[in-house]
Amino acid sequence: MQRGGLPTLIVIAGATATGKTRLSLRLAGVLGNVEIISADSRQVYRGMDIGTAKVSHAERKLVPHHGLDLVDPDEPFSVSLYQRHALDALASIAAHGKVALLVGGTGLYLRAVARGVPLTNAPHDPGLRARLEADLAGLGIAALATRLAAEAPQLAARTDLANPRRVVRALERATLVGDGLPPEPQGYPAPVLWLGLSVEHATHRVWIANRAAGQYAGGLLREAAGLASRYDPDLPALSAIGYREAIEVVRGRRTTAEALAETIVRTRAYARRQRTWFRAEPGINWIDAVHDPFPAALVLVRRFLDSARDA
Repeated sequence: MQRGGLPTLIVIAGATATGKTRLSLRLAGVLGNVEIISADSRQVYRGMDIGTAKVSHAERKLVPHHGLDLVDPDEPFSVSLYQRHALDALASIAAHGKVALLVGGTGLYLRAVARGVPLTNAPHDPGLRARLEADLAGLGIAALATRLAAEAPQLAARTDLANPRRVVRALERATLVGDGLPPEPQGYPAPVLWLGLSVEHATHRVWIANRAAGQYAGGLLREAAGLASRYDPDLPALSAIGYREAIEVVRGRRTTAEALAETIVRTRAYARRQRTWFRAEPGINWIDAVHDPFPAALVLVRRFLDSARDA
């Protein structure tokens, strides 16, 4: 079923390393009439495959995927560009009479699409952004976070103050339009189901460590070396978890063991931030990922699709 030119949508959300991709592929294999849209802010970059846990080309042949390999690591990308790409993909999926699976852990990407957050008019001033980036480099993240809290306390309360890029964007918005509330979500115009995968914290820590070890064993250092040979290693895209540490190994600045340990620490911290984000998202049907989530997810999906067809 579709409305407003967009298809029925199933969202699979959750923190990193909880099995979202695996679940989406299993659901697609059973349902058959779906296409998948990645909602991962690092999987948009070409050549960044191992460290972002991107689906393989063989898996993409089984199920059409969107949202992958959209730009090179040295090209600018934003949530507004992602939203535009995702909406184009959704229109195509609707035209094919299929259901869409929106899968990922980048909360703002999920919200932009499945909540209909208006982003096309987001304020942007390249000169101001450059000055803020210079302040970040010279003064550090703590100084900019303090400035944001003083100048725009409402924005500061909704911003991850440990994330340099988000603090810079928030300061840019505060300077251009003040400390007002962002636009209200407009909603998704067709039926939508939110599924979330949750994992008990101690188990999740083990899963994160095991995945990171598998990425290093599976060629992350080689992939990072190739990227560092083609692009400036200090690009924002290459500061992604795993890549920054692997490039440090390539540059001879740390050992592989040190890089792996730091990757695990950063991933666990990122997972904590994701859990905080998703706790604030309404309407998510949470499923325990430790005990095979597929049966419970399939029941919810089939019930949802039956209801959507009857509506």
